[in-house]
Amino acid sequence: MSITLTVNRREHRLDIDPSTPLLWALRDELGMTGTKFGCGMAQCGACTVMLNGQATRSCVLPVSTLAGQQVATIEGLSDDQVGRAVQDAWVRHDVAQCGYCQSGQVVAATALLKAKPVPSDADIDAAMAGNLCRCGTYLRIRAAIHDAARALR
Repeated sequence: MSITLTVNRREHRLDIDPSTPLLWALRDELGMTGTKFGCGMAQCGACTVMLNGQATRSCVLPVSTLAGQQVATIEGLSDDQVGRAVQDAWVRHDVAQCGYCQSGQVVAATALLKAKPVPSDADIDAAMAGNLCRCGTYLRIRAAIHDAARALR
C-alpha cells in the first residue's frame, strides 16, 4: 500500500504495509537512523519523535495513522530554533555518555520547550518521564533543558 508521510517538512511516498510502525519506516525506508529502537513497547523513549509538536513513541505507531500529520525526527531538529538550542545545550552540558537514548531525549526536550518555554524542574521531570537513560545523566539533562530555555529567551 502506498502511504505518504510528512517527515521533517518533506513528503515521502512509501510502498509499505500500513501496520508498519513509524520507527521502521523512518529507519528502514527513509534511512533516518537517528531514531533508535529500544524496547518496542513505547516504554523507554529511545524511539521518540515529535508528532504535530508532541513527543510520541514511534515504535508502536502504525504508519496508517499518520496521513496529514507532521513528524519531526532528530535529523530535522538542527533546522529548528528550539531544536538547535537544545542540541547546543546538550553539548555544553556534556549530557551524552553512551548516546543511545539521546536522540529521544533531545526530541522530548524540544517538544517540552516548544510547549512550555520556561519549564520548572517538575515540568521537566514530567515531560521527560519515560525517556530512560541507562547512563543516568538525568541531572545534566535537566540542566541542559534549563540552559536551552535561557538561551531561547
